[in-house]
Amino acid sequence: MEIGARIARAQVDGLSRSRRQIIAGPLAGMLHERDDWYLSTMVAAEPGEPFAADELQWALETIRQAFGAEGRWLSAELVDEANPGLAEALESHGMTIVSRLPLLVVEPAELVVPELPDGVTVKVVASEADQEVANAVSGEAYEMDGSGFAFKPDPADGGAVLVFADDVPVATAAWTAVADEVTEIAGVGTIHSHRRRGFGGVATAYATQKAFELAGATLAWLTPGDDGADRVYRRLAYQPKATAIHLGDPGGHLADLR
Repeated sequence: MEIGARIARAQVDGLSRSRRQIIAGPLAGMLHERDDWYLSTMVAAEPGEPFAADELQWALETIRQAFGAEGRWLSAELVDEANPGLAEALESHGMTIVSRLPLLVVEPAELVVPELPDGVTVKVVASEADQEVANAVSGEAYEMDGSGFAFKPDPADGGAVLVFADDVPVATAAWTAVADEVTEIAGVGTIHSHRRRGFGGVATAYATQKAFELAGATLAWLTPGDDGADRVYRRLAYQPKATAIHLGDPGGHLADLR
């Protein structure tokens, strides 16, 4: 299977474990029980398969209504190579392409794990208390209350690591639920006082390694937020293999409900 389609299919599978699905033709809305804007999204329902352009308008309208009815803003995450032309077709129906980012991947044999400097340790999140610490790091890193993840006892359902500098938690990174041996590395964050010291790279490398060792993943992927992050990830042997496209929906129904 082409790698972009494999990643997109794994994403659909992984998202569906913790979100209510709304399938409408070529589109799948994924509604999370929490109303944080970044937790609910829309993806292609059948990655790797041609989409029916004549179904797109009613499909998008169906998902817009479902999201609007629950007060959710609609966004979409696509892998361009898995469904070529779908992003542009959604744009023609009122959505806005927000970003096109390289989708970087790595396999276990390729991953470069940096040596830890003196005083730096890494811990796998192993309890609710650990998760609260990781989420506090994420909240400070992203300047956003409520950011972070729920603790999952089974690593195959997702997990995270914490990086400590002289016993102070300074960085975190997570892996998502593994599907088809694929996981996304997400939520990489470093507190402001410890940025530009390599802690984000350490968190990313160890989260990736633990996803391979503990959760059974054989392929990890991520998207860099900027050129600096891109350089960090490539030093860990992540390489571009596809294109991630993020879209927003100014034409949604959320405004109508307020």
